[in-house]
Amino acid sequence: MKEIDAQDLHYRSLNKRLRGLIKEGGKRILVRNVCGQRYIGDGIGEEVEIIIEGVPGNDLASFMDGPRIIVRGNAQDGVGNTMNKGEVIIHGDAGDIVGYSMRGGRIFIRGNVGYRVGIHMKAYKDFFPVVVVGGGAKDFLGEYMAGGLLVVLGLNGSEIAGDFVGTGMHGGTMFLMGTVDSARLGKEVKIGKITPQDMDLLKKHIGDFCASFELNLDEIFQTPFIKIYPHSRRPYGTIYSY
Repeated sequence: MKEIDAQDLHYRSLNKRLRGLIKEGGKRILVRNVCGQRYIGDGIGEEVEIIIEGVPGNDLASFMDGPRIIVRGNAQDGVGNTMNKGEVIIHGDAGDIVGYSMRGGRIFIRGNVGYRVGIHMKAYKDFFPVVVVGGGAKDFLGEYMAGGLLVVLGLNGSEIAGDFVGTGMHGGTMFLMGTVDSARLGKEVKIGKITPQDMDLLKKHIGDFCASFELNLDEIFQTPFIKIYPHSRRPYGTIYSY
């Protein structure tokens, strides 16, 4: 395993070193003492594993196209911004706009997340983004979501979601474990019946989530889920002239 000590490194220097090790053939890289450095893993297309000890800054894994990033701590805002492919596993909490415009790959977060998680997520052909949150989420979960899968489990006792869930949502599916007050849902979404196909999809991705954090899959499925889906594919169509 290759190593980088990020203590007092400017984010540009850190990312330059990281890309240099990958170019030299490094397949597994440990980055220690990370403290807010931004853009780690951004745009990298190689299938490498990057292990981060500390708290990475904004836009971790932005435009990422292949790596697997493991964060042994918390992460700040914008994790997986416009991410195409790969996997991000965060053992702590994450900030706002996780998965912003995410187009593919998976993000697993053991703890809580902030506001507007899953905003503008989208799917296309074989690209199918997945975000699974182990804790709770704040307001505007799944705002303007256009595709993919968004799951919130609330395992740590945190409130499952804030207000305005699914506002502007016009594609994809959300699953929340437990219940949510219907007054907290955006007017563009409804609660639907969970199908056998939904259960297969949930068990696949939540199973991998559990394996990442040494959790028990059977215990999770003892609590029922609710399915939230958009009932309009063009929720704001009436405000445009075409």
